[in-house]
Amino acid sequence: MRKKFTKLIIPFAAASLLLAACGEQATNNSNNTSSGQSSKVASIKDESLKAASPDSVPAKALNRKDTFIATLSTNPGGAFLPNFYKTGYDGNVSSPIFDGLVDINEKGEYTPKLAEKWEISKDGKTYTFHIRKNAKFSDGKPVTSEDVAFTLSILHDPSYAGDTDISRAHIIGGEDYKKGKAKTIKGIEIVDDQTITIKTDSVDVQALSILGGPVLSKAYYGKGYHFGNLDYLKDLYQKPMGAGPYKFDKYIPNQEVRYVANENYWNGAPKIKHFIYKIANENGLQYFQAGDVDFAGFTANADNLEQLKSVGFANIDIYTGTPISFISINNKKEYMKDAKVRQALNYGLNRQQIIDTVYQGYGEVANIPIAPVSWAYNDEGVRKFNYDPKKAKELLDEAGWKVGKNGIREKDGKKLELVYLSAKSDDGLIPIAKENYKEIGINLKPEFSDFNALVSKVDKGNYDLASFSTPMIMDPNDVVADYHSKNADKNNGYKNPALDKLIEEGQNTLDQEKRKEIYHKLYKEFADNPPIILLNYRKILNGVSSRIDGVKQDPYNGILSSLTEVDITK
Repeated sequence: MRKKFTKLIIPFAAASLLLAACGEQATNNSNNTSSGQSSKVASIKDESLKAASPDSVPAKALNRKDTFIATLSTNPGGAFLPNFYKTGYDGNVSSPIFDGLVDINEKGEYTPKLAEKWEISKDGKTYTFHIRKNAKFSDGKPVTSEDVAFTLSILHDPSYAGDTDISRAHIIGGEDYKKGKAKTIKGIEIVDDQTITIKTDSVDVQALSILGGPVLSKAYYGKGYHFGNLDYLKDLYQKPMGAGPYKFDKYIPNQEVRYVANENYWNGAPKIKHFIYKIANENGLQYFQAGDVDFAGFTANADNLEQLKSVGFANIDIYTGTPISFISINNKKEYMKDAKVRQALNYGLNRQQIIDTVYQGYGEVANIPIAPVSWAYNDEGVRKFNYDPKKAKELLDEAGWKVGKNGIREKDGKKLELVYLSAKSDDGLIPIAKENYKEIGINLKPEFSDFNALVSKVDKGNYDLASFSTPMIMDPNDVVADYHSKNADKNNGYKNPALDKLIEEGQNTLDQEKRKEIYHKLYKEFADNPPIILLNYRKILNGVSSRIDGVKQDPYNGILSSLTEVDITK
């Protein structure tokens, strides 16, 4: 599931600094019931806890006078360029380096960034951006309308293979440019160095975020550009240069990513000169306790919270996030095209038990593809998929899958054996899912690989089920747009004309109240003909060293929006 703004993908039970948690192993100590809906653990409150012993910071941390270190849970893939990276870890690496024209605040509202303001015409089809006069790239060159036009142009290039769907912006002349029928994009008008007007031929609620995304320097990234060939950019993937608060310094695979403050940043250089992502893998808690890092995210559960509380210098934040954990279903497989089979997979998995066991109650079963913090949340009247193995068995019977001699269902000589991909060998979902699915006649076959290899397998269609989480969700369309039939080939093969119609209606109106009605209908269709298995909405658990001030967190940005204000306590 790849989404707008950052196009991030992160694995279930492992999230990232700017998005959620660092993916520490969850402790499984709850009741492990095999049937029936397990009892829900009492809901966990959002709260901030001050350090019990703020003066107990380890000496090695106190000696870092000009450096802020945060964990990154998994080694990035190495493509540090917005619109071109494939994983959320690369997105995290890129985020401090690149700014967009617009930003998102803690309420999920659009706010100015490189653009000091913008206007949208009454018909919702023309956008005019006014770039800040003091906006500069880290090399000191000004951010101009030419850079914005260049960025939008390469996203229309026929050789572009990234995850940004620029067609959603509906820029007039975009398709002609992509097909080589025009040398420029007709709808892009450069008024002057700081002003650019973009005309579209239809309304799309997310056009602003797409048009206002990260800006690339034409002088830097445009060297060597020839229409129809973007391969030259690969040489710059690990030499990123943007207009964000930090400049890229060095990437040491499997160890760390280093940055230095951008003295040319439009909003003033960050207060801390050096920023480092330390790649933690499974060592986040140890690094935090030892003072090797100043900020770390963890799988939200009671055990990890208690361990963090025992670290006297830890300021702790627990809050409800917007990411959604889910299992992708490969709808390209013939046996997955039957909605009854996909419904059975949903009914047959005890999702509440996963929350109680893996997250010890620090989450909530997801019934619709949007988190409760969103204005669009409404699950009233939506099929809930409460754990019901009897219902799952009935659906599989109706779909023609009959129980064989060994208890595994069969149809047309094929056994119902499903390959489940995970990036964690200790994925706490697996023992629950194996037992649940065995009960209804399905043999679950887990396969493990590092996250980048997992993504490659999914892209090639070499899976039945794969465990993921969305990035932070800015808009309800972010989650569902991938399941439009036009995206079937590049996503998981799902096609549903009824859902297509509702997705388009949600995209093509700017009236939020009307959108609420549309998405409520959409969520009912999504559940009746599910493209995926929704798992849960999770709490976010982070620890911040008491030697650090200014870290602010919210469901839409993590700590990204406060990065320039982070400082070392005096």
